[in-house]
Amino acid sequence: MAQVQYYGTGRRKSSVARVRLVPGDGRIVINGRDIAEYIPFEALREVVKQPLAATETVGRYDVLVNVNGGGYTGQAGAIRHGIARALLQADPEFRPSLKSAGLLTRDARMKERKKYGLKGARRAPQFSKR
Repeated sequence: MAQVQYYGTGRRKSSVARVRLVPGDGRIVINGRDIAEYIPFEALREVVKQPLAATETVGRYDVLVNVNGGGYTGQAGAIRHGIARALLQADPEFRPSLKSAGLLTRDARMKERKKYGLKGARRAPQFSKR
């Protein structure tokens, strides 16, 4: 018998997370490792669990994640976005609570590109009168 699975893709900065929700006991596995092992900061682990807390589904689903690109913060944000989208697929009734918590919006802020003639995105070379 095929097991029910819900998918969601989340993005943040340069990170992309492919999330799979499977009915289970609440384990979160990221790239084959437990969340506590993969993300060293408690605050970021809380960010990842926000959609589950907002919909009161903590402990109902196992979350299996493949994430790549970016650093800890970007990956945590991407996983959060992916979980929110997968929960929406699992039950459309979650939409108001996820939307009011701001979990369905893709954070569009990206690193600004470096421009020619400058040392960074906006940093100009040091000015000298002579």
